[in-house]
Amino acid sequence: MIFYPNERIALFIDGSNLFATAKSLNFDIDYKRLRNFFAEQGILVRANYYTALLEDQEYSPLRPLVDWLDYNGYTLITKPTKEFTDQRGDRKIKGNMDMELAIDMMGMAEHVNHMVLFSGDGDFRRLVEAVQRKGVRVTVISSMKTSPPMIADELRRQADNFLEIADMHNEFGRKGTDKPIEIM
Repeated sequence: MIFYPNERIALFIDGSNLFATAKSLNFDIDYKRLRNFFAEQGILVRANYYTALLEDQEYSPLRPLVDWLDYNGYTLITKPTKEFTDQRGDRKIKGNMDMELAIDMMGMAEHVNHMVLFSGDGDFRRLVEAVQRKGVRVTVISSMKTSPPMIADELRRQADNFLEIADMHNEFGRKGTDKPIEIM
């Protein structure tokens, strides 16, 4: 990993993408350790977590995590999911946070030296390129060890650094759990 002690770092966590990646690897993330790990690498300016929430449900399984993050040094960026009926008449729920994440990355570009993006979404390739043009280094954390890989090849190639999340268990995996399953 290439981090410098005096660089200003911002984390951008695509919650749904990270959840899917971690789940497919059986990787239980300890968000306190994750934040502390990056705070030790440089000057952690911001740790943003993006997720859409179901509003009408009395209890959401995501609510305890969101509440914990909100009280423990993360900036939560949320919006309600939208419900719609598709062409076949099936009820669907949509909650894409890509635009919010992109706006925030562009807005933070002049205030940080290094951005860490937790996502494998290929739609972010041009965003990464745009913040790199502003002089910001970008590390992308996702996985190639899932089947299929959770990281889009074009995003991995655009990033200054790519970190395989399956190899980060010692840094921010929940202690007392097994290491992620190797899928190849």
